[in-house]
Amino acid sequence: MLTASRRIASALVLSLAGTLLAGCATAQPRPKVNALPGQPPTSILFIGNSFFYYNNSMHGHLLRIANADQPKAVPNLRATSVTISGSGLNWHNVEAYFDPTGMASYSFNADNSVSFNKFDRIFDAAIMMDCSQCPVHPTLKPLFHEYAKKHSDTVRKHGAQPVLFMSWAYQDKPEMTAQLAEAYTIAGNDNDALVIPAGLAFAASVAKRPDINLYVPDKRHPSLAGTYLAAATVYATLFNRSPVGNSYTAGLDPEVARHLQTVAWETVQRYHGR
Repeated sequence: MLTASRRIASALVLSLAGTLLAGCATAQPRPKVNALPGQPPTSILFIGNSFFYYNNSMHGHLLRIANADQPKAVPNLRATSVTISGSGLNWHNVEAYFDPTGMASYSFNADNSVSFNKFDRIFDAAIMMDCSQCPVHPTLKPLFHEYAKKHSDTVRKHGAQPVLFMSWAYQDKPEMTAQLAEAYTIAGNDNDALVIPAGLAFAASVAKRPDINLYVPDKRHPSLAGTYLAAATVYATLFNRSPVGNSYTAGLDPEVARHLQTVAWETVQRYHGR
């Protein structure tokens, strides 16, 4: 049972987060790109840092959500993650990631044997995330915009679609939510790129269920619940399909997983105005 002080603290968290989300909905710029053009992507590259690779990698959870959804949006979805610990976008050589003799030129099949691959196009979409503070840091934010453009141009040159991943606020700095939302939305609009509103989904979940901890003790990196919420938000954004009721729960309590699925879907619909 919650003590009186804890009940008051929870109410304050809900009030603050609700006010923040309302502010994001009215004051933040609106995204110009609300969906990827053409058919859903069949191959996805994640470019980022430890926010992606925590909990055995976000791309793995995305694949499991996609494979559990019936009928499948993409029968044979493929995803790869390229991450550097602590990195910003300017640390990544995205041109090298589209070298057909390197990235994805071989893989391992169900029998743990090596398979050699040849793709007409290595990836259909590239999801890019800067360091957790870079888009809003007074010294680093010019690099964020510079490399969001540079890498978006590189991705398009290789026939893929650039996608920006709006990261989340630190647990003890909720004001970062609106700041990151604005920065990523502006960069998305500047580069005609789809934006995944994971940061807004984190804030929405905290507002509704502050008892579900989305963070590990460092207050930056995601708990398993945080990674699952982010992966569900990626799925809802890229495929415009609801993850609500998906049978893959990453081992989370089914009721918790359903809450996170619902938050992901509602956030994507609200942000993209679908």
